[in-house]
Parts: sequence; C-alpha cells; structure tokens
Amino acid sequence: MALTLYVDTARWRAHHKHVQQQFPGLVPVCKGNGYGFGHGRLAEEATRLGSDVLAVGTTYEAARIKDWFGGDLLVLTPYRRGEEPVPLPDRVIRSVSSVDGVYGLVGARVVIEVMSSMKRHGVSEQDLPQLHSAIENVRLEGFAIHLPLDRTDGSDAVEEVIGWMDRLRAARLPLHTMFVSHLKAEELARLQQQFPQTRFRARIGTRLWLGDHEATEYRGAVLDVTRIAKGERFGYRQQKAASDGFLVVVAGGTSHGVGLEAPKALHGVMPRAKGVARAGLATVNRNLSPFVWAGKQRWFAEPPHMQVSILFVPSDAPEPQVGEELVAHLRHTTTQFDRILDR
Repeated sequence: MALTLYVDTARWRAHHKHVQQQFPGLVPVCKGNGYGFGHGRLAEEATRLGSDVLAVGTTYEAARIKDWFGGDLLVLTPYRRGEEPVPLPDRVIRSVSSVDGVYGLVGARVVIEVMSSMKRHGVSEQDLPQLHSAIENVRLEGFAIHLPLDRTDGSDAVEEVIGWMDRLRAARLPLHTMFVSHLKAEELARLQQQFPQTRFRARIGTRLWLGDHEATEYRGAVLDVTRIAKGERFGYRQQKAASDGFLVVVAGGTSHGVGLEAPKALHGVMPRAKGVARAGLATVNRNLSPFVWAGKQRWFAEPPHMQVSILFVPSDAPEPQVGEELVAHLRHTTTQFDRILDR
C-alpha cells in the first residue's frame, strides 16, 4: 500500500517535446527533489530529449546526477570562496555572481550571472570593467540572467534583458551565449531576432516537467477504515468525533510531504480572505487534507502521521474500502512518493 505518482508517460513526453520546440536550445532544470520525479528519472528524460546541458541546483546534486547524465551539468547556485569542495568532472559548469568568484575559479568553466530585478545575486554594472581581467583565467561559457515571475510594475522582461545586453556589449565582454530564465517563447524569439550573434538558452524546470497538470496524478492507498460514532475518542490526542462517520487511514504522511506546504504569495482580496479562513480553522484543529473522496477534499481527523494520514469521512458519504486509492492534490516540489507508475 503506497502513495503513488501515476504518469501518463506519452502525454508527459509530448508536452516536453512541445516546450522544446518553443524554446530552441532549451536547458532542462533538475534540482531539489527533481520536481517530484527524482533526479534519475529527469536525467533520463533530459537524455531522451537530446539535451547537451542539464541544470542542477547545487554541487551536491551535480555529484549525484553525473552518473545518470552524460552531458554538461550547469550548477545554478553561485560559487563562493570557502565552500566545501565537491569532486566534480570537467563537464560541470559553475555559476558565478561576483568578480571575486570568477578569480576563485581559475581554469574552470563558468557562467556569470548578472543582477536582475530579482535582486537575488549577480554582478552589477559597476563590476563589468573588472571582469575583463578576471575572465582571462577561466573558460567563459556565457552570461545568465534570472528574471522574476511577476512584473507588478508593468515592466517588460525583454527590455530588462536588452538593457543588460547593451551594458555587456558596451563593456566589450563576450556575448556568444546568454542563459535566461522565466521568459515566454515569444519573448525569447524577440531577443534572438534582435541579437542574432548571441545564442539565447532558456533554463526551464517547472514549465517543462509540470506544465501539463493532467499528465500526472498522486494517489494514496486506503489502509484501514474504522466506523466511529459522535463523541467517541480516537487518535494520538484522543479527540472526540464531531459526528458519525469513518476514520480512513491512507498512505501518505509527513515523510512524503503531506501536510507540509510552502508559503504562497496571495494576490487579491478573495485569496487573502480564504487564507485567513484556513488559518482560523487550523486554530481549532480543522485542517483540510489534500485527499479527495467522493468528489470532495476531506478533512484530516488529526495532523498527519509520518507515513499515513487519518481522514474523517462523514456518514453521509460512501464508505471507502481498503485497497482503494484516493486522489491527492500535492505539490510536486515538496512531495516524495513511494513508487512511480507509468501508464
């Protein structure tokens, strides 16, 4: 009995091909938990796509993935002097976001990140004159810019990239390759048309692996079902049941990421109101689970356990049967499945 990730493989791969066609020179991203699929599976899919470069989050990820992917590996986390050395092959390319970082990677293959409106990391315009001598002792693979997802000020992503292209060109720095993130296909095409001598390569993870929501589905197997009457006590904390119903034990707990959720940016009055409502219910131990039964998301009977969750299904709903599976609306980037099944 397991928490299973089902993949409609033909549909999933068709989506990969569609994204690849939209973004020539695509660099797939495989970081974190492998977007819910695992590093090995995504390395295999990147190879299937014919990718020559696979982007990973850290040097530790690169050390693991190098045995699964035969092309170049681009580490997205910028190099810092004093970091723990990790043995890596020459086909690993390091991101650098400071002049000092470039000087610290003599002989290495590097991509230099420029500071975007994300304000996360990157070299500044004032740093550019110092890069001339710094890049003499490295193998420069290109520059990179990581753009924000939302532009609430109405600014144009393409114009931001053009601004940096103009600065780099004015500084007489090599512009053969520019790695970009979070651009639309038509935006990438505009840039490629305006700068035909530069190869623009989109680094894409979420849109590539998770862009077709209908291609994947999590399901948790029902392990046990116990009828319970109003007022009966149950669980670790011996709470009383609020009404007649069923306690349903389903595969999927905190070790799988069930009940764990990354904070979300809320825009608008209604999403904020719903957030406040959910927080209010949580104070009285009412938390909605990700599991669906009979067309409705069901409530946790108590906080999820390590490997299972206990749900409360009211008596007016059909009784789940042991061995049935409940669809689970889970976030791929925070979920660890027991098994993955292609269909």
